Amino acid sequence: MDDQRIIERTTVMKDIKIAATNVNVFYGDTHAIKDVSVGIEDKAVTAFIGPSGCGKSTFLRCLNRMNDTIDIARIEGKIELDGEDIYDKRVDPVQLRAKVGMVFQKPNPFPKSIYDNVAYGPRIHGLSRNKAELDEIVEKSLRRGAIWNEVKDRLDQPGTGLSGGQQQRLCIARAVATEPEVLLMDEPCSALDPIATAQIEELIDDLKQRYSVVIVTHSMQQAARVSQKTAFFHLGDLVEYGETGHIFTNPEDSRTESYITGRIG
Repeated sequence: MDDQRIIERTTVMKDIKIAATNVNVFYGDTHAIKDVSVGIEDKAVTAFIGPSGCGKSTFLRCLNRMNDTIDIARIEGKIELDGEDIYDKRVDPVQLRAKVGMVFQKPNPFPKSIYDNVAYGPRIHGLSRNKAELDEIVEKSLRRGAIWNEVKDRLDQPGTGLSGGQQQRLCIARAVATEPEVLLMDEPCSALDPIATAQIEELIDDLKQRYSVVIVTHSMQQAARVSQKTAFFHLGDLVEYGETGHIFTNPEDSRTESYITGRIG
């Protein structure tokens, strides 16, 4: 998608929370992301869709520097959060990840109590001065994760003892406990049953009131249900980006249309 059209389209958006410009990602000799530029809105849900291996999760991981943990990964270009280059050498990745939370494909609660799962981030980032403040943060986060009523009487029990859907909502509560500004979700429902998926989708709708939410999903139906903006990736390229309704009903690129109608994917 040409840069001028991206700039024109992103300048009419309300508030750009994350601006990526000419981002390239290499894993050794493999060129995984090719010259991607995109503006991600604040207080909205943006879905990344595309076939397996198209680069959507790789690009998502660029937004909180998770690719830093991969020795052979190299990132070029610029990604700004509220105008600050997140790859600037002065930016501490740990502090960045407190601002840009992440929820993974498979629920991954720590082998700790429900309480300690949520309290972990606020403790290491010094967000509470005493036990009463920490209690308040834990309760608020579990409420935001839409799981408080289910766990409030067993906060000392292991998070790993919850059902899959509850574990994923606990992981969302853990991610929001550090008061992030952006929440990244890498296929958060792929390991869940339809009922748990519906609960997570309802939660995503609530979360967008407070956060910029970016979700990678294989399910076009899910993207259509939860997102306001959709980005279609194919073979490392950002093919098309815009209003979700427009992308699904009137795509501008034949590759997008082929993917949505099931001819590629």
